[in-house]
Amino acid sequence: MGDTARDRADDHVARWTPILPELDPDMEGAVTRMVHFVRHLKQIREASLTASGMQWHEFDTLHALAGRHGTAAPSRLAADLGMPPNSITGRLDALERHGYVRRTPSPTDRRRVIVEMTDAGRAAWRDAMDTVGAEEERLLGVLTPGERRTLSDLLRRVMLRAERRDDPPEAGPTGQSVG
Repeated sequence: MGDTARDRADDHVARWTPILPELDPDMEGAVTRMVHFVRHLKQIREASLTASGMQWHEFDTLHALAGRHGTAAPSRLAADLGMPPNSITGRLDALERHGYVRRTPSPTDRRRVIVEMTDAGRAAWRDAMDTVGAEEERLLGVLTPGERRTLSDLLRRVMLRAERRDDPPEAGPTGQSVG
């Protein structure tokens, strides 16, 4: 387009194109930029968590609980997090010690408990989310709303292909990425 500014991905593509002439520079540039974008947001999230004194697994658990409107059974949280049900207990113990969650008996089954996010837990989760959200807004704010929608639509098409299990990856030089 009309943008002449160069980023790290441009340097990466320029370095690898003479070595791998069959490399698609647009594909390599897109993949490299996505990797750098995700890595950047991960660094922002980690810095935010460090500043708040929260560990990644604590945030992850609070995030899963928030996605259930602040209330869930431990087994449901474990399933959402892709972990064995007995593994969630230690996480919940730590969150309860911090005052981020409370466990109460289930009103329908006395053998079960319900995990509820406390106001302190919601505030800690929101603080971490707001920091990352502000950085996402800063970065993606250079795009118009229409451009953000187009980017989202294009990435959806890519992810739908990635999520198809019956569509094996194609081998060949055009699909090569050098990272």
